[in-house]
Amino acid sequence: MTRERADEVVAENRKAGYDYIFLDTFEAGLVLLGTEVKAIREGRANLRDSFCRLEGGEAFLVNAHIGQYSHGGSASHDPVRPRKLLLNRSELNKLLGKTSSKGLTIVPLRLLLKKGRVKVAIALAKGKKTIDKRETIRRREALRETRAAIKSRRV
Repeated sequence: MTRERADEVVAENRKAGYDYIFLDTFEAGLVLLGTEVKAIREGRANLRDSFCRLEGGEAFLVNAHIGQYSHGGSASHDPVRPRKLLLNRSELNKLLGKTSSKGLTIVPLRLLLKKGRVKVAIALAKGKKTIDKRETIRRREALRETRAAIKSRRV
């Protein structure tokens, strides 16, 4: 009897939520080497400072750091090499059309394992201005204070 497992988030780009407003999200596969997949399963992935680039009708994940596999030996990989994203043609065309307009970019949000495959959640995003970032911080602090007040009343 097989049991369905939930999607396991391996790495998350928390800074992206602070720096960008997400307009649309997609899920893409990745073209990886065997040692990269094993290193991701060990949790050796980092999406901070990574971004997506569209070149020649294809999408690439750039600057994503996937560390060396612990038992890799001589069969190792370059930790920050560009990795091809696997998207449908319609999704690629949509991203290409939107990013050509002013101020939009593609940002990786999280790296996850789904049914044994490595996927990356990407978002079409617009950069936040400094005032928007301050508003996000204010909102987060207000929410934290209300939670603390509710918690202290219960006790």
